[in-house]
Amino acid sequence: MNSPHYIGRFAPSPSGPLHFGSLIAALGSYLRARHQNGKWLVRIEDIDPPREVKGASDDILATLDAYGLHWDEQVLYQSQRTEIYQQQIDTLLSKDLAYFCQCTRKQIGQMGGVYDSRCGQLTSPLNQGAIRIRNTAKVDQFNDLLMGNITVNEGFAGEDFIIKRSDGLYAYQLAVVLDDAFQGITEIVRGCDLLETSCRQLSMNKILGFCSPNWLHLPLACTKPGFKLSKQNYANAIDVIRPQASINAALQFLGQAQVDIDHVDIMLKQACEQFSIVDIPQVSEILIAQ
Repeated sequence: MNSPHYIGRFAPSPSGPLHFGSLIAALGSYLRARHQNGKWLVRIEDIDPPREVKGASDDILATLDAYGLHWDEQVLYQSQRTEIYQQQIDTLLSKDLAYFCQCTRKQIGQMGGVYDSRCGQLTSPLNQGAIRIRNTAKVDQFNDLLMGNITVNEGFAGEDFIIKRSDGLYAYQLAVVLDDAFQGITEIVRGCDLLETSCRQLSMNKILGFCSPNWLHLPLACTKPGFKLSKQNYANAIDVIRPQASINAALQFLGQAQVDIDHVDIMLKQACEQFSIVDIPQVSEILIAQ
């Protein structure tokens, strides 16, 4: 059934060029949105400067365009929304829904790997360090439209997680929830590497009083078990000169019927028309040759 209110998104970080794994996430989310006559937005998650590569944002957008993956509305850059993130943190701190923490990774390791909220229990609260949310929601399960019912470890689900790092950078879990709510995202289609952390975003949504989107996590492209294609692992950039072969390879990876080799816009139109969610492999990863 078509839904004119469907809003999906692709949200890459500018840490390098798009590779085949990125294409799977982009194409999967695009096809899901367009098949439902919905909007497809692009967000650049550029709030971690140490990991970013100069010019990568423009390169990513040019690659999406070369592949016919044309987005609706203006591209949203997280770096332009830091004031919003800080306002939310200030509100949480003022309501005692967040607190400062100075525990190191070594200390958390000594706690068994799960932070025990000790800084949030101090009679004299800290006023510097990382900032953690008081995780009163503790969501530990949800339904994924492809992977089914997902349950995560209670310790992980209940942990007071960081929303602003000690180096002053805003954490993904805060920014992504605020941005998805701001853009009205109704469904998140992305890779299974983020499956478990969805519970933290669900908890964040609940704490902030937001409606949570639906979830659809796609299989990861891996060169060997547990080793996904990624920019950090120096995955090869996809071909922007002759994108047709990569489009069909990504369709095949997603269990979709291949399309006739043509102009990319025509190929994607055919792919959208014949898209079927039930044909996507219900696995967390698929091995490929690189």
